[in-house]
Amino acid sequence: MALKSNKAKMVIDKTFKISDVDSRIYGSFIEQLGRAVYGGIYEPSHKTADEDGFRQDVIELVKELKVPIIRYPGGNMVSAYNWEDGIGPRELRPKRLDLAWKSLETNEVGTDEFVTWAKKVNADVMMAVNLGTRGIDAARNLVEYCNHPGGTYWSNLRKENGFKDPHKIKVWCLGNEMDGSWQIGQKTAYEYGRLAAETAKAMKLVDPTIELVSCGSSGSGMPTFPEWEAETLEHTYDYADFISLHQYYGNRNNDTANYLASSLDMDNFIKTVIATCDYIKAKKRSKKTMNLSFDEWNVWFHSNDQDEKIEPWSIAPPLLEDIYTFEDAVLVGSMLNTLLKHSDRVKIACMAQLVNVIAPIMTETGGGIWKQTIFYPYYYTSVYGRGVALHSLVDSPKYDSRDFTDVPYLDQAVVYNEENDELVVFAVNRNLENQLLVDIDIRSFEGYKIIEHIVLENDNPKAINSIEYEQVKPHLSNKSYIENDILVAVLPKLSWNMLRLRKNEES
Repeated sequence: MALKSNKAKMVIDKTFKISDVDSRIYGSFIEQLGRAVYGGIYEPSHKTADEDGFRQDVIELVKELKVPIIRYPGGNMVSAYNWEDGIGPRELRPKRLDLAWKSLETNEVGTDEFVTWAKKVNADVMMAVNLGTRGIDAARNLVEYCNHPGGTYWSNLRKENGFKDPHKIKVWCLGNEMDGSWQIGQKTAYEYGRLAAETAKAMKLVDPTIELVSCGSSGSGMPTFPEWEAETLEHTYDYADFISLHQYYGNRNNDTANYLASSLDMDNFIKTVIATCDYIKAKKRSKKTMNLSFDEWNVWFHSNDQDEKIEPWSIAPPLLEDIYTFEDAVLVGSMLNTLLKHSDRVKIACMAQLVNVIAPIMTETGGGIWKQTIFYPYYYTSVYGRGVALHSLVDSPKYDSRDFTDVPYLDQAVVYNEENDELVVFAVNRNLENQLLVDIDIRSFEGYKIIEHIVLENDNPKAINSIEYEQVKPHLSNKSYIENDILVAVLPKLSWNMLRLRKNEES
């Protein structure tokens, strides 16, 4: 990976606009899976538990991330879930076998409790309906229960359960990964498309203000991708507002250079789905543009072997508890950059998941809490990546890896927050051996000064965090500077960076 040149160039101009950034691209996901709910967000016996049984230490960290929307309750679990099991008096709720994860679901936390928790963390709920074992009737009833003001069976039942005002859930997923052989109630594209379209019609009759997400492929590697998107959209295009994308990456071959290039695959995935959507738009002579909901994305591979050893039918087993490395955090930063660069079409995205299960936040049941390595790029991008995404002109040295050609050492995204007079550059140096000097032309941002340059770096790509120690954490750099309208960004080898600039009030 030796560089022919250790310099790159960028041009940033405030007129090179991609799109306003929809804050919902910083969403996340909680599934009734493993310790995400029980021992994660909900633990009545914990010393920090509030009056509703929710861990306040978790609430504070989620609020710190400023997560705007959270997908619930699944995931694979939702494809055999009876939502009615999770409402009403807890002592009357049935225990069920969760076939997706071979666990025992107690249903102590259901729709009403999750909406209560989401309000505590200042997030909206993105609700998924079961189109695996169920369909139109259960979905329309759930919308009525959640959103209708009153005077009907389901809305009155919500009131009897202690929730006078409607939950006003505005985004709904029409099932989950219905193309997958692992899914309870797997469908063909035709079967899913017809069911999703008719379910969507009924749901919007109950509440015309809701937005709906049609299931896309379970990943870009599915043999039916992108034919699945094309065929299902033939049915759902007129009723859905988004189509979903799901993708996870892992360094299974211990090839860091190749692994760090995975965001190029994510970029190609997004472009292919956009092209497919636009083909159906043209075919239908539609004036409507289909947007994207990348509602599952992350690194996921560390826990695969461990999960096979979990005893089935236990309550809240430690499933999918990946312990993330520094290189995972760098890739997560690049994946966030990719979402920003497609903010004209990607309007919702959910890091999967939020607590304990492939998550930035980890807890000990009955104990403490800590931040995984991936917490930091997620935190900084969510907090400071609000505004208008800008298209930047980039000239970067490149490398080839096992699966990718012409991989830029510099991966970047730029956000301009006009209200705060702030320019934010998120930059990854993929080079494992050398720092990268980036000359950034910012002449259209005259009078802007560097407020901070945050760096996430570590000499060991496999470094991790734990409750005992934090090997991977951000620090401030004073090496970058501005000279003659050029921001010279000094990016350490293998690093994630955020450079935040603000207009000098005196200029």
